[in-house]
This record gives sequence, structure tokens and C-alpha cells, in this order.
Amino acid sequence: MTESCRPAETSVPVSPWLVEALRLFFPVAACHAVLLPLVWVTLLSFSLPFARDVPVSQWHAHEMIFGTYGAALAGFLASAVPEWTDTRPRQGRALLLLLGLWLPGRIIGFLGIDALIVVAAATDLAFYGVLFWYVLKALIERGSTRHGSFAVWVALFWLMELGIRVAWLTGLTDLAGRLLQTSLMIFLVFFSLAIARINVAVINLALDPSGDTTPYRPHPGRQNLTAGLVALYAIVALLAPGSTVPAYLALAAAAAFFDRLAEWFIGVAVFRAHVLALAGANLFAGAGFTVIGLAGLGAPLSPTTGLHILSVASLGLAVLSVFIIAGLRHTGRSLDLPWQAHGALVLMTAAGAVRVLPELGVAPMLLGSHYAVSAALWSAAFALWLAGFLPLLKHPLRETDHCG
Repeated sequence: MTESCRPAETSVPVSPWLVEALRLFFPVAACHAVLLPLVWVTLLSFSLPFARDVPVSQWHAHEMIFGTYGAALAGFLASAVPEWTDTRPRQGRALLLLLGLWLPGRIIGFLGIDALIVVAAATDLAFYGVLFWYVLKALIERGSTRHGSFAVWVALFWLMELGIRVAWLTGLTDLAGRLLQTSLMIFLVFFSLAIARINVAVINLALDPSGDTTPYRPHPGRQNLTAGLVALYAIVALLAPGSTVPAYLALAAAAAFFDRLAEWFIGVAVFRAHVLALAGANLFAGAGFTVIGLAGLGAPLSPTTGLHILSVASLGLAVLSVFIIAGLRHTGRSLDLPWQAHGALVLMTAAGAVRVLPELGVAPMLLGSHYAVSAALWSAAFALWLAGFLPLLKHPLRETDHCG
């Protein structure tokens, strides 16, 4: 996301946390990310006190995807879409409404309360429905279809949430598991589409920090290829899970992510931490789909390992990178990363590596303990981001939505 001057919705003073969606939802998502894995792995020992019919692994996956990543998605889209369309950002009570709809499902999911699935479903569906409206209304106001794909994918995310809750209520946990994987793939589509836009600005600023020139131009063929192949894989894996076709499509998606790494062939500028982190998230995505594809073709690998490369390593690093980049740019700062950002990126990379490498035969002595170690590193990464960026979000150098 880049800076822009947008008119404020109101002349009434607004809390700094409610000026823009990312200032509220990025810290909320980070707090949820700190608590969820740490409590589940270290305190609850992979159990949930009130879970009876729904597998605890599915509760955990749901809360990671629709809870942590869902809050991050709300912060990103409700800030980026108004910027892209040059429309007014949501502020104040509009953001508190979103937060109020997001919270009940997180409390219920944190404890795995099967008896309150209907309540959690109602609030979560309302949350994503309102987010969809916020995105769609900005597009309608602008009369633009350029970013309409984001509204479509939010709608599909809403459908996945509905399907998962119905599957849980009817005892179809196998179907719920497949829908959770499809939801993860939808979030990877969001990642692919967002990085295609963010990376252009990030690389150009890395090559020319003054912003006077834009020497980098992305290859148009790479803009949407990864998103398209991930979407195709998700559809076939959902409808024909017993076929080998999803395995081949996973390998095709992996190849697209690896091909996309060519966007980072920019010389020494690639070694700036935030640039390298985006490349690393892309690399992890390619690795995750490679493991899924090879496992589907009979290799002695677990597809679950591939899914964790995608969910923990790739998306964890991607979301944290967006938190850092947007957190600086949307508070009027240059992309000179504070030490907390560097440390958080290192911790997140370590969390992803520790989570999956023992299952791939690397450092097998960590098997068993790698869950807790990875969870601790993951939580520490987001905690360090919070420590470094809460003061920046609260005290921006200038309010970009009041600049003219």
C-alpha cells in the first residue's frame, strides 16, 4: 500500500486506533497470533476444554485462518481498497462494528465451545459480510471494477465459513477439513494478489528510496498466475480429493511461485529485510505446494507438512511483512525498519523452519518438541512487532487521511 491523501469521514476527533482499519486490526490480529498457538500448545497441550464433536485440530486451524488471518485481512482490505479507489476510509464506529462482530467467534473458538457454534457462525458471517460491503461500496463509489476480485474472494471466504459451520453442525468433519484447506487456499490467493501490488512499490523504493523514479516494472504474466493456479488447485482438491490431479496442480502452483522469484532479481537491494521477507514468503509458498504435490504422487511426505509450510511459514512471513511495510508507510514513515521489525522477521522465519524441517528429516531430534518451539517463536515474532509498532501506530508522523 502506498500513501495517499483522502478526505476524512468526519470532523469529529477520532482515536488514533480508529483512524484507519489497519491501525486497529493489525494489533488485534497480532495479539490473537501471540496468544492462540502459545496457549493451545503449551498450556492446553493440544486440547480444548469444551470441544466434544469438532476435532480440536479443526478448531485450531479455523481460528488461525478466520481469526488471526481474518483480522489481518480486515485491516488490509478496509485500508487498501479506499486507498486504491481514492475513497474515504472506514473510521470510528464502522471499525468498532467490525471488531465487535469478530470478537465473539474468537472467544468461542479459543475454548472450542461446540455448543455455541451457531452463535460463532452468526457473528463471523456478519463480520465477513460487513467487510464485503465495505470493499464493494468503495468500488461502487469509484465506479471501478479493477479491484473487484478482492470483493469476489471475500464473498468466497464467507461461503467457506458458512460451509465449515454447517459441516460441523451436521457431523461432516471430513468435509469441514477439506473446506478449511480451501479457506487456506483462498487466503493464499489474497496473498498472491496483494503481493503483486505491494511488491511493485516496495521494490521501486528499495531501488530508489527517494521515490523520484520507478525503475522496476513487473512482468505482466506473473501478476495473477500464482493466484489462478492456487484457485484451480483449491477447486479440484475440494471436489476430487482422491484424484492425482490436485497433486499435479499443486506442482504447477509451486512452479509459478518459484518462477515469481525472478521479480526479486534486483541486485543488492534485495537484501533489504522487508524485500527479502516478501521473497521468502513466496519461496515458502513454492516449497509448500511442492511437498503437497509430491505427497499426492506417492512420495514419503505428509501433505499436512506442506499445509503447515503454507500456513505457518509462507503466510506468517507474508502477513508480518505487510504489518511492517504498511505500519511504516501509513504512519508517514520511510521503509527504514526498526530493530523490532528485523527481529520479528527472523523469529517468524525460524518459527516456520522449526515447524516443518523435522518432519522433512532435517534435525529429527526436534520431533515432538518442535510444536512448542515453533509456537513460541511465532508468538515472539508478533509480540516483538507489537512492541515496536504500537507506538508508531499511535503517534504517526502525519495523518495520511487528513493531509489535504
